[in-house]
Amino acid sequence: MNQQHSSSSLFKKVSISIFLIGVIFIGALGLYIKFSIIPDLPDVNLLKNIQLQTPMSIYSRDGLLIAKFGEKKRIPTRYEDIPATQINAFLAAEDKDFFQHSGVDFIGLLRATGQLLLTGEKKQGGSTITMQVARNFFLTKKKTYSRKIREILLSFIIERELSKQDILTLYLNKIYLGHRSYGIAAAAQVYYDSTLSDLSLAQQAMIAGLPKAPSAFNPISNPDRALLRRNYVLNRLLSLNYISQPEFNAAIAEPITARLHSASVELEAPYVAEMVRNEVYEIYGDEIYTNGMHVVTTLDSTHQNAANHAVRKALHAYDRRHGYRGILDHIDLDNIDTNDLDLSPLSSYKKIGETEPAIVTALTDKSVTAITSDKVLVEITWENLKWAWPYINENKQGKKPTSAAEILAVGDIIRVRQQPNTDIFELAQVPNVSGALVSINPNDGALTSLVGGYDYYSSKFNRAFQSQRQPGSGFKPILYSAALSKGYTTATLINDAPVVFDDAGLEQQWRPENYSGKFFGPTRLREALIHSRNLVSIRILRDIGTKYVRNFAGRFGFNPSSLPNNLSLSLGSGSANPYKMATAYSVFANGGFSVSPYFIQQITSASGEILFQANPAVAIIDKQETPQSKNLLADSAMTTPLITPTLLDNNTPIDPIVEPPIRKAPRVISPQLHFLINSLLRDVVNRGTGRKALSLGRSDLAGKTGTTNDQRDAWFNGFNPSLVAVAWVGLDNGKPLGNRETGGRAALPIWIDFMREALKNTPNIPLSQPDGIVGLLINSETGLKTNPSNPKAIFEYFREENTPPADNKNNEFSNSSLGKQPSIEELF
Repeated sequence: MNQQHSSSSLFKKVSISIFLIGVIFIGALGLYIKFSIIPDLPDVNLLKNIQLQTPMSIYSRDGLLIAKFGEKKRIPTRYEDIPATQINAFLAAEDKDFFQHSGVDFIGLLRATGQLLLTGEKKQGGSTITMQVARNFFLTKKKTYSRKIREILLSFIIERELSKQDILTLYLNKIYLGHRSYGIAAAAQVYYDSTLSDLSLAQQAMIAGLPKAPSAFNPISNPDRALLRRNYVLNRLLSLNYISQPEFNAAIAEPITARLHSASVELEAPYVAEMVRNEVYEIYGDEIYTNGMHVVTTLDSTHQNAANHAVRKALHAYDRRHGYRGILDHIDLDNIDTNDLDLSPLSSYKKIGETEPAIVTALTDKSVTAITSDKVLVEITWENLKWAWPYINENKQGKKPTSAAEILAVGDIIRVRQQPNTDIFELAQVPNVSGALVSINPNDGALTSLVGGYDYYSSKFNRAFQSQRQPGSGFKPILYSAALSKGYTTATLINDAPVVFDDAGLEQQWRPENYSGKFFGPTRLREALIHSRNLVSIRILRDIGTKYVRNFAGRFGFNPSSLPNNLSLSLGSGSANPYKMATAYSVFANGGFSVSPYFIQQITSASGEILFQANPAVAIIDKQETPQSKNLLADSAMTTPLITPTLLDNNTPIDPIVEPPIRKAPRVISPQLHFLINSLLRDVVNRGTGRKALSLGRSDLAGKTGTTNDQRDAWFNGFNPSLVAVAWVGLDNGKPLGNRETGGRAALPIWIDFMREALKNTPNIPLSQPDGIVGLLINSETGLKTNPSNPKAIFEYFREENTPPADNKNNEFSNSSLGKQPSIEELF
């Protein structure tokens, strides 16, 4: 009896002790929470204005996505835009009582605590969606008891301050779902290249199964485990009556369709995207990758698409002219049944530009059948095979093929190209040659398209913007403009004859020639430019001086100090790129004004606040100068002012309600000089080295070809009053392109194909004659004024102060526009 009393007394003492310890523990915990944890809790009101990390998005001026830059792929989505089945899938997988509890699932917490006591291991469990929001936005990932307490306390506060819909929206936009996708909208794009509204029930369940373990249950890297997790979510949806049995059956039967997709780029302009990224990064730094900026460029999608196709088409055409460099590889085909054919060898070769790898499966005498990695059977006819003469070098090819078997064999791995907008395939290869195109609105400098090479992902070097190549004869219009400004006329005679120079600025004796190797004697300045006569250009430069021409070129955007200080300048021996040349030719197109090129129209924050807006100087022609101002400004004077990226850091935020005043670009050549040089450059197209452009059927085109020594660079610089475009073709290693690969052959086709699309449905803009210009009949041989009865009479334009005297048969070479008789040295 005493023993029982003693045991009862001991039990009572132990119980009291445990109770007291519990009270002390709870009291201590309460004090710890009150004085240590609660004061350090973050302000959950921050969630009301949370800025989710989103990438920078870049768009064309007509709203097409060009690129996204940022480590985290995220597309913020509103609650009302999330399908109900997607919400139910997450609730079924993560927190079925979300809309009933106050932020904490105590039963789940007790279950997780029990596991800890039984196993001694801390496992994730018992976390509601609200607790995950608290953890994801405010706490570290380190699993500690104090963090769990903070998580619980924050959940209560969050539930008090935010609605359930707001909490769920934060959660669904924040969670990591694998492959750098954050939030459900990004996951839909990454895994299914789709929007949330277009996902199937099975796809929604797959995404809802990812938060638990984005890697372990990933449909790309772990499809088997992902399928099990998806089916678990579908079963939960069925058991909770979120879906019907037929819906469940259909979803369970659906195979895994997830594939890795990049952002849905709507306009291919990767070279411009990188230009924009670099420009904006210089101002804002690393925050551009996370703050959700929207950058609107000046690109026109019609122009950019036309530029992409034009450059690639011309480079493939060049490649075909120079022969076939051979197959990629060969495999033995034991079984040529295309249904069972092993296509894995194609995985070693990626798609580049417009070309993709394929395996030859059959031959006839004049055709080839091949299969691509996408299991598409293509037939290549003789028309698109016969070009494949064996390549030897840029100037030599092997024997002309007479059958398909002389070119290819069954089992060959080749490249094929589908001709744009057709069902026609051709044998192809990745061009060795490079090309570029730039187009600019000459009236405000807005870049409308840019292609920096054949394929950005094979070579990120931007030949349109970063290269330094000799402009060749494309520099001559600047030289001729300088000459006209010094008193030359379009009818001035200059002798086209052999000459040898011992120029101090050149390393050795120089014997320049015309491209044709011929000499044509006394030549009017107009004819010299039309036919790009080198020796005439050299004599002009020698007469007016390299110093004057270098300084004059500064009006067109060139740095005078970087130009050669010798006579080779007359042949374009300096350095330039298509971007710079397009800038220079804008002066010829816009009436004689210097505009600064730019490619960023507007930058806005993720919340829509305008951070910067362009305000370029615009070519505005005073009415008293010429009546053509309305035509010249038709495309740009009324457009929204755009941003000049190089001046971004000097701008201050602009009130979006108040438009900045239009700034007038400085005039750098007179209206009369502009008219005369335009007249010359239109003749280059009408009857000179650019006459292939007549195929466009327009009367307002002007330009100049450019070909450098040994055909190392081929150019066409051309324009109409509303658009300037410059095309270039060359080899990156600077080697010659090959015989006859001039600007008119290699580069002009790019320009023609581009302008055909860019100027479609736009009216011709006539070249209006300004005050101070007169038209006269002259003798085509002497350049002097004559009368209609002269069979050699032609019409020519002059400035009033530079009209030539009447024809003097005793002195064929007199020319008052020079103000003196030419010397023997100048003529011969």
